[in-house]
Amino acid sequence: MTRFEFIVVTAAILFVAFCLGWFANWLVHRFSRVSQSDLDELDRMARSLHEAEEEREQAVTYMQQREADLTNQLAQAEAELRAAMEGLRDARREAEEMRAFIEQSRAS
Repeated sequence: MTRFEFIVVTAAILFVAFCLGWFANWLVHRFSRVSQSDLDELDRMARSLHEAEEEREQAVTYMQQREADLTNQLAQAEAELRAAMEGLRDARREAEEMRAFIEQSRAS
C-alpha cells in the first residue's frame, strides 16, 4: 500500500464515519423532535386545566356561600323551634292552671 492509497483509504474511512455520525444525529433529532401538533395539544391541555381549576374555585366558593346560607337558615329554624317550644310549654302550663282553677271552682 502506497502512501497515496493509505491517504485515500483513511479519507474514505473518515468520510464514512462522518456520514454515519451525521445520519445518527439526524435520526436522534428526527425522533426526539416535538411536533407542532404535540405543542398545540399541550397548549390545549394547559388551557383546559386552567379552566377546570377556575371552575373548581368557583364551585368551592359557591359551596362555601351555600353552606353559610344553610347554616344561617338552620340557626334561624332552631331559634324559631325554641320559641315555639317555649310558647307550647307556657300554653300547657296555662292550660294546667285553668284546669286546676276549674276543678277548684267545681269543688267549692
